[in-house]
Amino acid sequence: MFTGIVEEQGEVVGVTPTAQDSARVAIRGPLVTSDARHGDSIAVNGVCLTVVEADGGVFTADVMGETLRRSALGTLRPGDRVNLERAAALGSRLGGHLVQGHVDGVGEVLSREPAQQWETVRFRLPAALSRYVVEKGSITVDGVSLTVAEVGGDWFAVGLIPTTLSLTTLGTRAVGDPVNLEIDVLAKYVERLLGARPDGEEVPA
Repeated sequence: MFTGIVEEQGEVVGVTPTAQDSARVAIRGPLVTSDARHGDSIAVNGVCLTVVEADGGVFTADVMGETLRRSALGTLRPGDRVNLERAAALGSRLGGHLVQGHVDGVGEVLSREPAQQWETVRFRLPAALSRYVVEKGSITVDGVSLTVAEVGGDWFAVGLIPTTLSLTTLGTRAVGDPVNLEIDVLAKYVERLLGARPDGEEVPA
């Protein structure tokens, strides 16, 4: 479990294809590797990965083919910057919101509108996720916990403060870039408990 508060920007130093369409990635992140051990969880652009090795400020993790297909991690190349966060510890402050590290879909940067104190960024929203996103609700974009400022049928917008722009990769994401999206898990549980389904059928009791 994570909070969506990015601890540092890491750098991809290697992507090695492995069997069955999977890959092993190597990422430099001095802070998140300072206490990392084999089996620990680190969120990379919002995707929960398991540490295989950690040495010299670099950790490696295996990424399954399913994860590569369902997230934007499949586009990573050496030199790319990524948002990194270690798993939350019990008793720590919850600065963002509860984030599982399970990507629900891939969005796309549609526009950026700079202002004096912040920047409004609009993202494409996959149709299957639109019912879960509400104004003033929480959403995770590339591992960053954000508050939805505005939402349309196939898009949503957020306001990014200078700190977020400088400390995360969202400050350099260009129009057309893919981003990982994770909706608030509470919305999915509420839908399930209320017996709602996209096709209108009720969930059996």
